Amino acid sequence: MNVIITGSTGMVGQGVLLECMDDASVENILLINRNPINISHPKIKEIIHKDFTNFGNIQKEIKSYDACFHCMGVSSAGINEDTYYKLTYTITEALVNASYNANSNMLFTYVSGAGTDSTEQGNTMWARVKGKTENLILNKGFKDAYAFRPGAILPERGVKSKTKWYNFFYIITKPIFPLLKRMKSVTTTIKIGRAMINLYTKPIILKHLEGADINKIANP
Repeated sequence: MNVIITGSTGMVGQGVLLECMDDASVENILLINRNPINISHPKIKEIIHKDFTNFGNIQKEIKSYDACFHCMGVSSAGINEDTYYKLTYTITEALVNASYNANSNMLFTYVSGAGTDSTEQGNTMWARVKGKTENLILNKGFKDAYAFRPGAILPERGVKSKTKWYNFFYIITKPIFPLLKRMKSVTTTIKIGRAMINLYTKPIILKHLEGADINKIANP
């Protein structure tokens, strides 16, 4: 399997990347980043791409890949709806279109969030925008597609969030990680990565995956 990963400089993307690097079924990894991740590995090819609203010039690179693990995301805190829409929906739409045009026979997974609004009509801005983004992906026509809706995500294998207050929260709660992992709604960066990989060979009917679903798929 050849996989594309976006957001590999973020916490979830880092976790997914580490699982793909270690998994024998993943042969090649294409990282699409704005800034270098500075990881050297025989499987990895990195493309530094500045304009995430247009992937047309790298569409040929995408053609030979079997799956896209779209892990990019921003917090809605402190930004208006227009900005959040561009950083969430517009960028994803450009990636989805380029990926589909290059290879519609592809698995596409998207890291969304618990509480996302599939109706696109609710009062919560981020939930509406993510719902619209999920609907775009799931209805595009890919061979298979899933929206991951984790609630709490615990970082493992040394990965860190780019959001400082998230890292502070993880530091002070680390002693109780073993207890948190017992909660069905809580997942980890390892389990998200494992679930994405497993869905390629073991697809399921359910397309909106909550924390408990992700954990189950990660450990079939």
